[in-house]
Amino acid sequence: MHIELTEMLRCPEPHREEMLVLSTGEVKDRMVRSGIIGCPVCHKEYPISRGIVNFRRSRERVSKESSGPRPAYAPPSPLPSAEATSLQALLELSGPGGYVVLVGAAVRQAQRLGALMAGIHFVGINAPSEMDEQPTLSLLYANEKVPLRTAVARGVVVGADLATSPWLVEAHRVLLRGRRFVVENEEPELPIGLLKLVAEHGLWVGEKR
Repeated sequence: MHIELTEMLRCPEPHREEMLVLSTGEVKDRMVRSGIIGCPVCHKEYPISRGIVNFRRSRERVSKESSGPRPAYAPPSPLPSAEATSLQALLELSGPGGYVVLVGAAVRQAQRLGALMAGIHFVGINAPSEMDEQPTLSLLYANEKVPLRTAVARGVVVGADLATSPWLVEAHRVLLRGRRFVVENEEPELPIGLLKLVAEHGLWVGEKR
């Protein structure tokens, strides 16, 4: 996790948003490899291991770690890897800076998008098991609650594997007004507050009002 992302994080528990506290272990090139994220409101702590922040509930964290890596089912992406330029155009971002949130299977696009969109940092939520953090990509594990503060993302892309109502509502919450919302599903169950722009080739594209 990039160290500067700390100020954008929020505790997934149902209470007011408050800046979390980072206690670092190993840090390399401003990427936190190990440590703990703490919440000053409910006092819960979330571990950072191999650069990934785990906001899942304690019982589920133990279960995942004891069973080892397990690749989750991920439907084929409607956007071939060679067409990352198409996704870049759909997000309609100009200029560096800020964050783009990728959810589920969409995290696989991070490296290619990073090469096309210099200066933007990507936040991957529940990435496929083969994904590792990168200088332009921070990875977070979560339970249907994106652990980011409200209205911080310049764009969001939700993968087909997590294009369900809870994740779509959360993706909408973290998106800045007037920014693009892309879903790998032409007919997703969307939250209110999105203006539809196009739905074709397996993708739904809209804008937050």
